Amino acid sequence: MEDWKVTIKAILNRDIFKHAILIAGETGENREIKWTHILEMEAFDSFINGGELILTTGSNIQFDSSAGIPKIKKLIERDVAGICIELGTHVKSVDPAIIEFANQHHFPIIAFERIVKFVDITQDLHTIIINSHHQMLKHLHVLSNQFNELSLEPNGILKILKKLYDLFHTTVLLITDDKKIFYYPLKLKERTEFMHALMNNSIKMEPYKDLLLDHEYYTAFPIKGLGHSWGNLCLQKRENELDEFSFSVLDRASLAIAQILLRNRTIEERKQNQEEEIVQKLLHGEEYESSIAHKFLPAPAKNCYYRLILIENNSFKENMKEEDWEEIKLQQSIILRSIFKKYGFFPAMSVTKNKIAVIASFYKNSNTKKDIDSFSLVTKEIHNIYEKNIFHGNDYGIGISSLQKEYAKLDSCYHEANEVLFIQKRQILNALFYEEIGVYRLLSKLNQGELEAYVSEYLGPLLEYEQKTKSNLLLTLSIFLDTMGSKKETSDRLYIVRQTLYHRLEKIKELLGDDFMEPTNRQAIELAVSAYEMLNYSNNN
Repeated sequence: MEDWKVTIKAILNRDIFKHAILIAGETGENREIKWTHILEMEAFDSFINGGELILTTGSNIQFDSSAGIPKIKKLIERDVAGICIELGTHVKSVDPAIIEFANQHHFPIIAFERIVKFVDITQDLHTIIINSHHQMLKHLHVLSNQFNELSLEPNGILKILKKLYDLFHTTVLLITDDKKIFYYPLKLKERTEFMHALMNNSIKMEPYKDLLLDHEYYTAFPIKGLGHSWGNLCLQKRENELDEFSFSVLDRASLAIAQILLRNRTIEERKQNQEEEIVQKLLHGEEYESSIAHKFLPAPAKNCYYRLILIENNSFKENMKEEDWEEIKLQQSIILRSIFKKYGFFPAMSVTKNKIAVIASFYKNSNTKKDIDSFSLVTKEIHNIYEKNIFHGNDYGIGISSLQKEYAKLDSCYHEANEVLFIQKRQILNALFYEEIGVYRLLSKLNQGELEAYVSEYLGPLLEYEQKTKSNLLLTLSIFLDTMGSKKETSDRLYIVRQTLYHRLEKIKELLGDDFMEPTNRQAIELAVSAYEMLNYSNNN
């Protein structure tokens, strides 16, 4: 890697500085000069961005006295590269206290013993700074083309990593979200424990930040495509060891790798018609060829489980052009498959305009955290996707079936996940898993006539009274049951005084019977309230 920085050390070798002396801050001679700035005013804070080489006659800083230290300190705090002072006109000599202070802070002070035109220095340095940037961009363009060419060759990822190794002379890793690892040099394979930890994705990586892996520091560069992260490119260097040019090179390498990963996944997804057919047959209990199914589903095993996830969306128009939908379908499939693999699942899916079905299989062992936690992380990530024309985040409903082992039960899982979506859409419960919908598992199996008959039997008198008087007895009853009969909590939640609540409860007893809170009656009435909520939503929609 060439060093494109213009430093204090570099400029001291130029003709324009042949009569200049570095009188302080020799240990800071590698400071980068981003620009030059002639500064003679008293208040200069707002005119400094950092990285400037300051040129001054000393009229605004007392260099011949320790009283000038506060202003030197301000320059250091503003991350100035260094300062050049012309001796003779305003300053005869630099006070030893200032020199000592500059040495302590590695801050270069350059003194001109002869009069020199600042405009000549500015012109000379700006020329080499601009030329340096031009050469850097030119070289970056060449490297970018090389990365793109390598991305089109067989084993393109490994060749790009080798190119980075040749540039930086240090280890390079690519950790993908589906637990594939690429690395250079190849001798890294011998560190089996290290590689195993990486494959388990047990390490959290922050983009462009230091990462400690096996007692060595790496900087992580995200690999992104379709607004989604496919993994991380890691270089064995600390963040502060990399300059702007190095970051630019690694970003371009990351982009070339993203193109390879996206291209490979696109090819894979275009072959998924057979998978979609198998998934649909499993969901509807139709016959299928097990030999073909096992291409997409893990073989049954003692520790192999699955849940079915349904993702419902009604934002795509039925009259959408077929070619537009095929592209969206492909991108949805790529993104979702990546997310499920990231959390250790083996997804088989079917994608239609209004509903996506994912059979998410996984292997469970004693060290695995609860599968509900992993599924919750997956759904959270799906809700956070807002990729234009592909996903709409919270516009999606997600229902998850019970945990199963036998694929023959997938048609039942399909009904379970649909029941969760049914409850969600009616805003009765904020449930995600089939286990969470409780009594609605039973109610959803009854037809409207059966629900109406049940509600009428247990709540009929109360509902008739409420319809005539426009009272809030049903709400009062619901909260009273929900609070386990706590009068204080019920009145607090209803924002009414205790006396009003007592009056309402007396009326409820009159309509439903004095024993409405007896265990058997209470269970039946609670069920009737839930059934009424389902009916009420259906009648209003």
